[in-house]
Amino acid sequence: MSAQNVLDLIKEKNIEFVDFRFVDLAGRAHHITLPATEVDEDTFVNGVAFDGSSITGFRGIEQSDMVMMPDTESVYVDPFTAHATLIVMSNIYTPDGERYDRDPRSIAHKAEEFLQQSGVGTTAFFAPESEFFIFDDVRYESTMNSSSFFVDSEEAAWNTNRKEEGGNLAFKVGVKGGYVPVAPVDSQQDIRSEMVRLMQESGLRVERHHHEVATAGQAEINFRFDTLTKTADNLMKYKYIVHNVARQYGKVATFMPKPLFGDNGSGMHVHTSIFNEGEPLFYEKGAYANLSELALNYIGGILYHAPALIAITNPSTNSFKRLVPGYEAPVNLVFSAGNRSAAVRIPVAAVTPKGCRIEFRTPDSTANPYLAFAAMLMAGLDGIKRKIDPRALGYGPFDKNIYELSDEEKAEIRSVPGNLDEALDALEADFEFLTEGGVFTKEFIDNYVDVKRAEAKAVAIRIHPHEYGLYFDC
Repeated sequence: MSAQNVLDLIKEKNIEFVDFRFVDLAGRAHHITLPATEVDEDTFVNGVAFDGSSITGFRGIEQSDMVMMPDTESVYVDPFTAHATLIVMSNIYTPDGERYDRDPRSIAHKAEEFLQQSGVGTTAFFAPESEFFIFDDVRYESTMNSSSFFVDSEEAAWNTNRKEEGGNLAFKVGVKGGYVPVAPVDSQQDIRSEMVRLMQESGLRVERHHHEVATAGQAEINFRFDTLTKTADNLMKYKYIVHNVARQYGKVATFMPKPLFGDNGSGMHVHTSIFNEGEPLFYEKGAYANLSELALNYIGGILYHAPALIAITNPSTNSFKRLVPGYEAPVNLVFSAGNRSAAVRIPVAAVTPKGCRIEFRTPDSTANPYLAFAAMLMAGLDGIKRKIDPRALGYGPFDKNIYELSDEEKAEIRSVPGNLDEALDALEADFEFLTEGGVFTKEFIDNYVDVKRAEAKAVAIRIHPHEYGLYFDC
């Protein structure tokens, strides 16, 4: 779509405002809104200025001026604003016209360019399965003399004796009992359907939605795969719609990986494949899970670099509350056909050659999708370049239920890092695969590690309420 096409769309849809958005280091969207009367062809040439020093992880105050350059291929009409508003995703540039090397969206573009230059293939497709919770009430605080959180849901297992419903209506979702029940146990069919309706209106091709395993309103909506940057854009759109529809229903949605203790967390399983001029490269009929050697090498790269990769795909302290054994958490760095206890799964049901793909199950939605997908692609391409064979390195295939293995057998399997600091240590020790072709820069990685170390420290030095039960009477 050209700039003129966007201007024509503004007239056709009677758009009153144009909302220019960019994404920060953590994957949160920010926006500046212009009256549509102030938007012309020059806007798409000169961009929209903003203060980069006010965005965590961007620039210092001494060089704060930055520019959003609109991407005319990313527009859609905001389904929530009272005044007709067009949303446009943007890339970040310096005032000198240089692409900003800390801009996550630009890094995603560079990863796609690197794939094309590598000679491996022309297109990488991604499809995330981003899970979330819908709560009725969320409260939290962390002060010098108080630390607590409280969440509630009308369908939660702990509310079987709640009286506020005017007589308890029962049909609560048990712990780990929420996988695809019908109503009235699934109380959120309509809210998910409304999310899907608005996603479709906004250009997403949605494939299905359902209640997920955990109690208290865990949900999943799946949308169609696309190329790397477009899929990251789509995930930003997806999260925006989920958050705002929940708000319209008087509820609140969160993509936090582990908001509840003792039940399943929310992951973001990411399906990936590579094509060359429309031909799938991951398929080989009759091989294990019908995987080609190239696909196995891609898996090898993912698993070999996984400890470092996880610093980007699971970049929060809360990520590692989910990555613990026993909750369908993919903590084991092996691959398998169909086995959901493995970090990399190869879907085998109803798969065609073009549908042949790998599923990296470890990531979660605290990841910045532009960075996470780019890092995954770079790890996989490094595996292809170096012909890393996951079978030779002991990464599988592993078709047993890993959770039922003996302690001796489990000891032979590599696991994910135990916390964010360990993952950041791994990234500092293994980052060269990311800097190939200038996709990520060393300066970006150093800055990223500094920002995430500060987050980890902020959590580590605070008093946890559970410590009172453990130590107060010492």
